[in-house]
Amino acid sequence: MADTWEALKRDCMACRGCALADTRTNVVFGDGAEDAEIMFIGEGPGQHEDEQGVPFVGKAGQLLDDMLEIIHLDRTKVYIANVVKCRPPQNRDPLNVEQDACIGFLRRQTALIRPKIIVCLGRIAAKAIIKEDFKITSEHGQWFARGGVQMTAIYHPAALLRDVSKRPETFEDLKSIQSKVRELCGHTDI
Repeated sequence: MADTWEALKRDCMACRGCALADTRTNVVFGDGAEDAEIMFIGEGPGQHEDEQGVPFVGKAGQLLDDMLEIIHLDRTKVYIANVVKCRPPQNRDPLNVEQDACIGFLRRQTALIRPKIIVCLGRIAAKAIIKEDFKITSEHGQWFARGGVQMTAIYHPAALLRDVSKRPETFEDLKSIQSKVRELCGHTDI
């Protein structure tokens, strides 16, 4: 198991653990501060992410940046990763076999970062990280603790682009995240 960022990234870039390796343009490893106290986890890269090798750079990524700005965070203060590191064809949900092949990389990223807070972006990430039967419509914004880490899930930015009626709930969830960051991370500027 890789115990440094360099070794982990090298292992991830060379991964052939599932069929997504055959269709990817780039592995989308992660982005942000490698010592971040807050980690955001999505489900998997889309087309723009696959092209650039960076998570959340398309329209959903622009919305995520706006959401972070609302609570006085930005990509330099957080770490952003995905459950799977390669784009599923046509942006479909990642299959369980693909998630299983990739989850070790995410676990190792999390172990290196040691965040105080994990925010799952959407149902797929919440089911992989928080609990298998997570219901995003009824459990978004709720806090869960595991291994000393506080975890919550919010609607995926892509879902908010498709359904703007979820934005007021997400704003409340963001304010809850902001409060938790103040409580656990000591950021007085948030």
